[in-house]
Amino acid sequence: MKTILVVDDEVGSAEVLGLILEEEGYRAFAAVNGRDGLEKARELLPDLVIVDYMMPMMDGAEFVREMRRDPRLAHVKVVINSGLPEAAIRERFDAFDGFLRKPYVVDVLLMLIGKLLA
Repeated sequence: MKTILVVDDEVGSAEVLGLILEEEGYRAFAAVNGRDGLEKARELLPDLVIVDYMMPMMDGAEFVREMRRDPRLAHVKVVINSGLPEAAIRERFDAFDGFLRKPYVVDVLLMLIGKLLA
């Protein structure tokens, strides 16, 4: 069973996404900010992380940079989600494997996850 970590400061959104992922057969965990997410990623060693780009304390870009520095997490697939357009984020940061613009369609998210974890 694949493990997915959702890192999003919108707690309700992360919890709902976690429930959807569990219904699809994934082990899902949530973190409320980048620092918490980094601790959980190091503990869980997930197969994929879905991370919000704009968060307090540690934003999505900083979170992914720190993750990539850890040899145990460097290979983990990352999906960035944001209300900003993908092009605007790629201008500043491009170390991610997939992108979803908020609000996203669950079916599109599940297809992207399936593709990245295949």
